[in-house]
Amino acid sequence: MPSTEKGAEASVLQLKVTLLGIEPPIWRRIQVPSSISLGNLHSILQVVMGWESDHLHEFLKGTEHFGPVDEELGSDDMDDEDVTLVRDVLPRAKSKLVYLYDFGDSWEHEVLLEKSLPLEPDTHYPVCLEGARASPPEDCGGAWGYAELLEIVKNPKHEQHEERLAWLGPEFDPDAFDAAKVNRHLKAFKIRK
Repeated sequence: MPSTEKGAEASVLQLKVTLLGIEPPIWRRIQVPSSISLGNLHSILQVVMGWESDHLHEFLKGTEHFGPVDEELGSDDMDDEDVTLVRDVLPRAKSKLVYLYDFGDSWEHEVLLEKSLPLEPDTHYPVCLEGARASPPEDCGGAWGYAELLEIVKNPKHEQHEERLAWLGPEFDPDAFDAAKVNRHLKAFKIRK
């Protein structure tokens, strides 16, 4: 859905999101309305990375932690991601924050604000402009586990080769990224108020 921002603050943030600890890098370049919350950014990142939001997450900016506030989980030391706007934690070009997804696998992403742009009429935001390489599958053991998984699937003589290929599915290609497919999923994305 197009952004409904009004006034001087109506803009789009162009972000480069890089999954850290993996070579060659896995990254995405996206544009989002500057008025969205970190909670909405989490949902967008799940789509562009191809994950299912099955695990806990948080954003880190210096010593500040932002995430879903849940009294049962005891998140008193965390600021509410649903009331924190992306533009407030990324106020200028080259500002960065860390997005941590899945505290077990510890998928750490650098979120870099490349630039702020005016809203383009008739453009759906969020949008994925480009990216490189497929994201690791969930629950594969973090960067180290993913590297091991790739070695196993490259080696037909490895004792776990067939099992791991079956787990990944026939569609998985670690070098593939399809921005058009991601954008089809983003078209259905609804920004939470």
